[in-house]
Amino acid sequence: MTHSVQSRLKAAKQALMQSQFSQAIALCQQSLSPNEDEASDKEGLYLMAVAQRMTKKPLAALETLNRLLTRFPDYGRGYQEQGYCLKLLGDERNMAVAFYRATSFNPALIPAWRELVNVYQRTGNAPALKLANEHVETLSALPKPLLGAMDLLHEGQLAKAEDVCRKFLQQHKHHPEAMMLLAEIGMQFKVYHEAEFLLESCVALYPDNVAAVTAYQSVLSKLGKFPQAITLARKRLNKDPQHYQAKVALAHGLVGVGELDEAINIYQALLKENADKPALWVQYGHALKANGATSEAVHAYEQAARVSDDFGDAYWSLANTKTYRFTGDWIEKMARVADGEHVSLDDKIHGCFAMGKALEDNGDFQQAFHYYAKGNRLKHQTLRFDIRRTEQALKAQAKACDASLFATGKGCGAKDPIFIVGLPRAGSTLLEQILASHSLVDGTMELHDILSIASGLSHQQKPYPFNLADLTDEKCSDLGEQYLAQTQAYRQQAPFFIDKMPNNFIHIGLIKRILPNAKIIDARRNPLACCFSGFKQLFADGQEFTYSLTDIGRYYNAYVTLMDHWNSVLPGEILTVQHENLIDDLEGQVRRILDYCGLPFEEACLHFHQTQRVIKTPSSEQVRQPLYRSGMTQWKKFEPYLTPLFEVLHSTR
Repeated sequence: MTHSVQSRLKAAKQALMQSQFSQAIALCQQSLSPNEDEASDKEGLYLMAVAQRMTKKPLAALETLNRLLTRFPDYGRGYQEQGYCLKLLGDERNMAVAFYRATSFNPALIPAWRELVNVYQRTGNAPALKLANEHVETLSALPKPLLGAMDLLHEGQLAKAEDVCRKFLQQHKHHPEAMMLLAEIGMQFKVYHEAEFLLESCVALYPDNVAAVTAYQSVLSKLGKFPQAITLARKRLNKDPQHYQAKVALAHGLVGVGELDEAINIYQALLKENADKPALWVQYGHALKANGATSEAVHAYEQAARVSDDFGDAYWSLANTKTYRFTGDWIEKMARVADGEHVSLDDKIHGCFAMGKALEDNGDFQQAFHYYAKGNRLKHQTLRFDIRRTEQALKAQAKACDASLFATGKGCGAKDPIFIVGLPRAGSTLLEQILASHSLVDGTMELHDILSIASGLSHQQKPYPFNLADLTDEKCSDLGEQYLAQTQAYRQQAPFFIDKMPNNFIHIGLIKRILPNAKIIDARRNPLACCFSGFKQLFADGQEFTYSLTDIGRYYNAYVTLMDHWNSVLPGEILTVQHENLIDDLEGQVRRILDYCGLPFEEACLHFHQTQRVIKTPSSEQVRQPLYRSGMTQWKKFEPYLTPLFEVLHSTR
């Protein structure tokens, strides 16, 4: 934000406070960027709408807010202001929707909650009234600095929120709400190690604080620390055997470690008394899908949509089986979700991706791309992602990890791990399924442990990855042993196991520093096929670079550059497997992979689709079938719409 824009917005705020509304509107208009491409426009449009409402021009204000919320669809204060305008117009139904959306995106907005209390009192909605009153009571009890920090957090001003929170904690050490809020800010900043430590400490200090325990449980699951999540959930259930959230958390953790039978039993028991909860049906479906019970999973997803026909995740879960085909009735329902005016943003995003898949299957590629693009655009607008920071991080890895880093250092000598890295949708699940069909190899899942170790190293005096060169051999060995200990819960009895986290390609320097004998397989796929497949995929978490054709192309280029670096400083240490070569010559490539891993050839690896195991990735149903070639050319049906991707990928060639 330039100085002139800042000064105009500051003057506009002062004019608003002095009831000089016309002047405020003029200053806001002057602050807007000509191409509507500046984040500063959020504040300018918001202040202009407030001034327009204060001059009794709610229709003009709503028009301004439409511009604002089209560009910033997760801006809570924008929806709150929309609610005030609709209240002036006497449109109670849409007013309630606006205030509800405001609290969904920014739970710290007490005025919006109070407006909802009034609505629910008039309409006699007792359950919603109870919930809204609880929120008002909780927020009103918060110290003002923490309420302000929470507001800043949900409006995307993370640095300011962190500063307020840390200053408050300096004066009120171990304040539970402040610790939880700082942990939430840490998760947004992706400093997961610190967030986990804060919540673990908070629970240790306040073991009966339900909010702290719930937040800690959530973070453990988010970080893939399912064994710890299971332990915590069982501890909660020992205190309260009927605790609903603890049961759900236990089932989720059990799915995470592959204990599917117990998880499915828990979901079935919960659904007997909670059949009206669509999210529970979807979670149950995920457990069934991971277990290979696809038809039962489909039934669960369909049931979720029947319970709540605007629950977007139900439709996306059906589409994400990759084998489900939608009929006309389902497509009509999805269209109402993807295009609905009063549908939540999250449901709309899920609905758009599902519509894209349904229309692609029906051969309507133009409309399919329309929905893929819309879903990606909406998702991208909710993220604070800047591809430039990612490119800088990958360049830092190459700069910090030269050949000398690996010349003499010794880490843990174990040969157990086989890392499969690359981009998502590049064929890594297929490689895992082939290797997991071998009698000496355990398949696991996308493990978060290397990312966690990297996060822990980021808190040293010298930043990661530049501190890798300072690690002693003893420290490297300890970190390697730590990794093996943490991943033990995901293994069976085989001497080797697979870690299939694609993003680990960034941390190959760390991996080879702490586990020098680990095997690393780089899963490659035609860049256009790989990037467009990622663009069509709505990921449960992470992979934020996939929601823009330009971003995903730049990420692919940066990935190839970094992999070239790793191959130059670690010659012969990494095996690159091209997906198209695997399809053309399965046996030849399987023998090549097994030779690299030091494993004897086994016929079962050629019949990988017959292997029964837990698979949690989007490709789970695809790798339970024999190889097929259709995925190699799917992108060509969308070629007219992929110009931004072509330009980026070809820019470095």
